[in-house]
Amino acid sequence: MPTADISAALGRSISEIFRMLQVLEEHGYISRSGEGYRVTNRLFALGMAQPPIRDLLSHALPRMHALAHHVRQSCHLAMASGSEMVVVANVETPGLLGFAVRMGYRRPLIHSASGHILLAFQAGPARSDLLRDTETAGLPFDREALDAVLARVRTAGFITMASPMLMGITDVSAPVLRDGAAVAALTMPFVAGPGLAVDMAEASQALRAAAAGISAALPATS
Repeated sequence: MPTADISAALGRSISEIFRMLQVLEEHGYISRSGEGYRVTNRLFALGMAQPPIRDLLSHALPRMHALAHHVRQSCHLAMASGSEMVVVANVETPGLLGFAVRMGYRRPLIHSASGHILLAFQAGPARSDLLRDTETAGLPFDREALDAVLARVRTAGFITMASPMLMGITDVSAPVLRDGAAVAALTMPFVAGPGLAVDMAEASQALRAAAAGISAALPATS
């Protein structure tokens, strides 16, 4: 948005907005884009630098690289953020062709494999808080039907579902657990086709083993 549009939207004078934009730009939170401004990844980077997330990534990334190399598919790590899941790390397939989800990608928890995992592997109060955020965001869902799905996910220990983004991709996701609750979801958008290094069953097993390895490496919070 250009300065005048931001000024009008916020009900502030252009001179006030100009100074705010100048300071935000100087500190790298926004940058010029055409005739207006866009948000940079500065806040995202600050969030990723926090000790709990930094420690999670230090344990997760080596195992994610090993997983991608073994199954020749990409994988990503997602965490809950209000009513959404957000991708905090990704590793692309080592082959020439593949599909990967970019860092920072967000999607409602109730509409993604990662989100189902993050909801399923929570204590009741924490799950209720996440679903309350979902309701506040105006996302309709059938609580009884969702609870039944999440119960099946907890029993299985993982989820396999058609990608909500593209046809021909199956999302496989498993929880990264700390103290019995999911702090993240490790997900693989499995692309089927000729010449696969492994089939979906083996890829799913490898992903679950990687998620379990990350979970075992995380220190308990207590």
